Amino acid sequence: MTLHITGNTAADDLLSSNSLALLLGTVHRFPGSMAARAQALCAAIEEDWGGDAAAIWTRDAPTGAEVLRRLKALPGFGEQKAKIFLALLGKQYGLAAEGWREAAGAYGAEGTYLSVADIIDPESLTRVREAKRAAKAAAKNA
Repeated sequence: MTLHITGNTAADDLLSSNSLALLLGTVHRFPGSMAARAQALCAAIEEDWGGDAAAIWTRDAPTGAEVLRRLKALPGFGEQKAKIFLALLGKQYGLAAEGWREAAGAYGAEGTYLSVADIIDPESLTRVREAKRAAKAAAKNA
């Protein structure tokens, strides 16, 4: 499974082949605190998952709800980020966990352009950006 999220082939190859890079790649909003968050995330993966980031969504054949619970337990993963990441796993990474779409909420729906989970090419990136702009405008006008 190859992800096409960044538009940079080397970066997309790394995200596709390295589960830890995929998890770390979603810690981006606050670069000043990124190092501390990355360290905390890596420590949790080492302590709770034996250093295997993919075990979060593969160990003991978890349901979508269980994967969501596991993601939300990680440092830096709140409700929204965990749901987006779960949708990314299901839509692009081949996760077949029962109920993943329901657990991911709106981000798991087919045919949407709400998040990074929906970006597969430049056109879908544009559609996600447009949807985010529209949501911000609607919230501002509400």
